Amino acid sequence: MSTAKDLRTGPIADHLIKVTTALAVIAVAAVAAIISYAHALNLVRTHGESNTTAWLVPFTVDGLILAASMVSLDANRRNRPTPALATWSMTAGITATVGANMAHGAPHGPIGALVSAWPALALVGSFELLMTLTRNASGRPDFTDDGRAEVEHYAPGCTTVEQTPEQAVLHEYRASLNGPGRPLSQRYLADKHGMDRRKIKRILTNADRTTPTNPD
Repeated sequence: MSTAKDLRTGPIADHLIKVTTALAVIAVAAVAAIISYAHALNLVRTHGESNTTAWLVPFTVDGLILAASMVSLDANRRNRPTPALATWSMTAGITATVGANMAHGAPHGPIGALVSAWPALALVGSFELLMTLTRNASGRPDFTDDGRAEVEHYAPGCTTVEQTPEQAVLHEYRASLNGPGRPLSQRYLADKHGMDRRKIKRILTNADRTTPTNPD
């Protein structure tokens, strides 16, 4: 029973979901990119460009979207705001690719324009889905053996690890021993951290047993 549950919620299931999602998104992006490129190529050819120029212009549109997405992803991984140029480039690229595809289908009426625009929308959505998947994977915390999340927060020159509830209780109690008032009571710690008093007592007792004593 537990094995079946682990397959649904454990790391194997997480990896399978990621791989399946990535493959599906990449497949949709590839098909949409081919169709969108063909639409843009035909539009460029019928409006004065030919030969090498006609083949290269569509790449600049979708390439701009990809470049802006990668810059946005890099900023997200570094916990920085997305640069304004990346946001502007993304907006310009989306507008250009959707507009080009709509213009290609416009001679066939509103329905034709919408049908032609769909591959461009699917391509942009695929880019964003891939970026979201990558962001979530890079920001996911590691887990200890007992299931608690252990997250490292990086700052210039220092690294801190998020405390478990037990560590927080012990740290707060020990800090109160050096304070001006009385040490914190077990009842106070239990109410504050939402724990049973017996568990609080066990945490403090185990800490006292493992704390080395200094010889006189």
